[in-house]
Amino acid sequence: MKTNDTIINSDQDSLINKKGLVIAGPCSAESEEQLMTTALELAQLKKVDVLRAGIWKPRTNPGGFEGVGVKGLPWLLEAKKATGLKTAVEVATAKHVEDALSFDVDILWIGARTTVNPFSVQQIADALKGTKTTVLIKNPVNPDVKLWIGAIERLQKIGIEDIGLIHRGFTFYGNTEYRNVPMWQIPIEMKRLFPGMPLLCDPSHICGNRTGLLSVSQKSVDLDYTGLIIESHTNPDVALTDKQQQITPVGLNELLEKLVQKKSNSTEESFVKQLEHLREQINHLDEELISLISNRMNVAKEIGQIKKTGKITVLQSSRYNDILKRALQKGDKVGLSEEFIKTYLEAIHIESIRIQNTIVH
Repeated sequence: MKTNDTIINSDQDSLINKKGLVIAGPCSAESEEQLMTTALELAQLKKVDVLRAGIWKPRTNPGGFEGVGVKGLPWLLEAKKATGLKTAVEVATAKHVEDALSFDVDILWIGARTTVNPFSVQQIADALKGTKTTVLIKNPVNPDVKLWIGAIERLQKIGIEDIGLIHRGFTFYGNTEYRNVPMWQIPIEMKRLFPGMPLLCDPSHICGNRTGLLSVSQKSVDLDYTGLIIESHTNPDVALTDKQQQITPVGLNELLEKLVQKKSNSTEESFVKQLEHLREQINHLDEELISLISNRMNVAKEIGQIKKTGKITVLQSSRYNDILKRALQKGDKVGLSEEFIKTYLEAIHIESIRIQNTIVH
């Protein structure tokens, strides 16, 4: 899989490389007064680095407020001059890019609905060619790592170096406590593939409410994210879009005060020794796990031979359901999450089916 073949964020002085970066502002720029008031309140906190505001708002259903459009860009520019804050907007078309840059917008971000469409990403990339623009890329709405990587590569290919990622969660069918399920393993994988690339958390879109913002934000700090992009409105209850997930600048200050910051590493001798000892244990346990899984697959091969002889179908859904039920009960007793058990067993089951299929066919 192609990943970071080109230099990523070679300019270490780039704003988005700042640890503890905070990008905040209203979901939508609704009026000049609303945007300026919010910007001034955010600037007074002395904790916000960038003012964000939705100028063009892609809505799921027609008829909703879809942003004020280009007329909001002068408001953003005036707020920038009044506060000294850098500015950021979402772009979805080449024309958006052109308009935003003409009003001195510092950071552009590509939204989740756009990231999922390579044609749209390429059009944005073509419009950015020859510029030194800072670009943030939100994860695609569906949990597809390749689409996220593809968006990065399209920007790198036309010469954009100052790139960062935004984790805003993924669409999930069914009931969940989140608006967009975080699926933390995916941004963790992106951090592994692109270790030099800034990663921001968007708790507003993950939660879809105000109550979960602190816990999701803290989780991102614990996972060594670069910072946050969070929605803040001077009066969220009257906001035209996503009012439930926006917080006041005062509320944002309280959230940031409660966050427990963590160090990425330590050179303290006792810490290093303890960590090395525990990591060595992990290495040995991983070797044992791989051996156990190999033994399990060997048993699956024998089962495949029996099924071939008896002309029995490979897939036995009732059997898998029994395995899953038993594993969930055991997992609960030893403190393993249901999500982990299901993910683990699904991977094991898929590999077992693949092995048995090679035998039967």
